[in-house]
Amino acid sequence: MAALRKLKICAVSPTTKHTASVIFLHGSGDTGSGLRSWVRDVLVPDLVFSHIKVIYPTAPPRPYTPMRGALSNVWFDRRKISRDSPEHLESIDHMCDTLESVIQDQVRAGIPKHRIVIGGFSMGGAMALHLVCRRHPDVGGVFALSSFLNKDSVAFKAVEERHRAGLPLPPLLQCHGDDDELVLHRWGADTSELLTKSGMSSSFHSFSGLNHQLSRPELELVKDWILTRLPPPLPLPLPLPLLTPSFHSFSVG
Repeated sequence: MAALRKLKICAVSPTTKHTASVIFLHGSGDTGSGLRSWVRDVLVPDLVFSHIKVIYPTAPPRPYTPMRGALSNVWFDRRKISRDSPEHLESIDHMCDTLESVIQDQVRAGIPKHRIVIGGFSMGGAMALHLVCRRHPDVGGVFALSSFLNKDSVAFKAVEERHRAGLPLPPLLQCHGDDDELVLHRWGADTSELLTKSGMSSSFHSFSGLNHQLSRPELELVKDWILTRLPPPLPLPLPLPLLTPSFHSFSVG
């Protein structure tokens, strides 16, 4: 197995104290900084929070079979972009190991796992689902935009086994354009249905006329959902004022 590599990170810091984190994974051929720029161009105001750090890692270049083995920034390899294609588990598991350091960096910074949300666009959404369903089901949530899992994905089995054992699973938000010609809308809908049948709480949102891209209404929905999963911390109660004893003199007679 290849040695684990430290990933390049593009991050947007919170405007006040850092108490939660979002890890947002890009699609195939993109970079963390590329996704961050795309989000900033689409969403007005930006995907910025008072208390949440948004982290955009970059997948290291690797040979990518759908591009005839050319190097590309992808999270894993696959034979083709299809629900019927077997998963390339070796590359998926290797990247799960690599992304472990991104999660642990947040934990070391004092962010508990339930205050971390992981998501992604396209291939990044599929990577997020593998990472959360199979390795980190104790995070605060997962989102997948224009994404799908292969019909026989091991992620479905992992969710089902956890559900049967009575263990909690994080909620899933999926968004998909109904005009997507690269990752078909029904692939995303089928993924949501299978994860729900396996025991995951999943909400699937369709966007009319949207192709394989991000949109402002979609990102507004994602932003609102993130805030429901990672709300600002409650303010500390004000200290009670110190009571100064008072002395009264009484004259008798």
